[in-house]
Amino acid sequence: MNQTLSPIRLQVLWHRLLAIVEEQAQTIMRAAFCTIVRESGDLSVVLYDRRGRMLAQAQTGTPGFISTMADFAGHVLAEVPASAMAPGDAYVTNDPWLACGHLNDVAVLSPLFLDDRLVGFVASAAHVVDIGGRGLGPDAGQIYEEGLAIPIVPLFRGGQLNETLVSILRLNVREPAQVEGDILALAASNESGARAVAAIMREYGLADLEAVSHYIVETSRQGMLAEIGRLAPGTYDFSMTIDGYDAPVELAARMAIDARGIHVDFAGTSPVTTHGINVPLNYSRAYAWFGIKCVVAPEVPVNAGSLAPVDFEAPENCIINACRPWPVAARHVVGHMLPDLMIGCLNQAVPGGCQAESGAALWGPQFRGGPEVRAMTGLGPDATPRRFTALTVHSGGCGGRPGKDGLSATAFPTNLHTVPVEVIETGVPLIVWRREYRPDSAGAGEFRGGFGQIVEIGATDGAPFIVSAMFDRVDHPARGRNGGGDGAPGVVRLASGRKLRAKGQQIVPPGDRLRLETPGGGGLGDPRRRDPAKIAADIESGLITGERAPTGAVGSSTEDR
Repeated sequence: MNQTLSPIRLQVLWHRLLAIVEEQAQTIMRAAFCTIVRESGDLSVVLYDRRGRMLAQAQTGTPGFISTMADFAGHVLAEVPASAMAPGDAYVTNDPWLACGHLNDVAVLSPLFLDDRLVGFVASAAHVVDIGGRGLGPDAGQIYEEGLAIPIVPLFRGGQLNETLVSILRLNVREPAQVEGDILALAASNESGARAVAAIMREYGLADLEAVSHYIVETSRQGMLAEIGRLAPGTYDFSMTIDGYDAPVELAARMAIDARGIHVDFAGTSPVTTHGINVPLNYSRAYAWFGIKCVVAPEVPVNAGSLAPVDFEAPENCIINACRPWPVAARHVVGHMLPDLMIGCLNQAVPGGCQAESGAALWGPQFRGGPEVRAMTGLGPDATPRRFTALTVHSGGCGGRPGKDGLSATAFPTNLHTVPVEVIETGVPLIVWRREYRPDSAGAGEFRGGFGQIVEIGATDGAPFIVSAMFDRVDHPARGRNGGGDGAPGVVRLASGRKLRAKGQQIVPPGDRLRLETPGGGGLGDPRRRDPAKIAADIESGLITGERAPTGAVGSSTEDR
């Protein structure tokens, strides 16, 4: 029977549930095969009540999973009624519109039972290294080309693995052992999390999670509304132009703020494109909400309650509300720009303003190599080169912040760690020849932007390899704010000098290397107000060169319009 829970006990229970999902996330990282999960933390772990409301989400993970996973339990319940579920079940999908925005992100949900009573759900999601098709990148023209799509189906039934599904999966991916291992790790994580939640419920004599759920959701909703109440009410417009694939993309937002919450309308945003940089609305909401949370309520936990006061609408089949069957594999290229779009609106409503635009949208190339790549370059299908698929993470600089410089070579808004050089070189036949800060890439300002980085990658044996480029801020750099200068644009080229396209699959020829110069963050405030000691420190460290010493300038602001 349920005990009467005091506010203190409810708060303790809340923190213990948060600790469980965080422990699950760390367990997935230890067990994962894919480097971007194991090293970078591209994953999510979530706990829901029996109605499918998100109660807790691990802090380890990427913001792209925030509201996509918030809705995941509801999608499963719409397909599989709770009455049909049993202990030992687990359900899996990678449907971009039901899970995490593209096929490479696989999500697994397990019902949580206590003495044969369904009391909630646990779920986890992670990026798998390959899902077949054309590979991760923006090259496909429809979702059908992008890889194997898994509907909501049982992964386990009563503890028995769905061997038919696993056989189909293994036959359709380039790295079957890695992909199967990572998906099974998600299911195992769910099982351990469910056991931990059940143990806490027995400890506290709880028959269900209803009292805890109500406390978490309502406390978070009120906390979010209180923080929104500190903003200047009104309607604020902001827009950004980004590179797109073969034509620029316009992102537009109108943000209405009042005592009831925040409403964002993306009318005026560019339409979908025939390349896979389109974004499902669930993923767009996730990153837009994250941008708002960073400014408005960074301390309020992520759950159904804190999500509720903010809502979004976007025209159907604009680039951030792509419907099936538009391609979406590289949806992060556009989706990662939405926090800057939200911050541009909020800069008009927040006393003291907000940070400048960032050049740190993820630069995460995928690499492939093997005999078939040699054949593509006319060298013949030499059997010696090893087949491999790898995904690495590189970042640009963040925008200057009120009172602080922008962070350098730091993933924002993705929250992902860089894959260490040693891990890349141990796992696949690639060598990282260079990784260093990029001088003069930060936008000038009273508080300068963060610096990008220079990375050079080649094959250990000089063999050719494929790079799937998914980069932005090459033609349209991060803009400064309040008189700050723009960050330097990104550059994609070969070490031998030839420029490469910023998006799409391309071949790095034999003996050459890929060279990435990631973009810098925009500066904040008038550069003439910058502390001379800070300029001297940047010169001494080699981050700005002598001829730029008076301000560290790399450009003038184009944001203030």
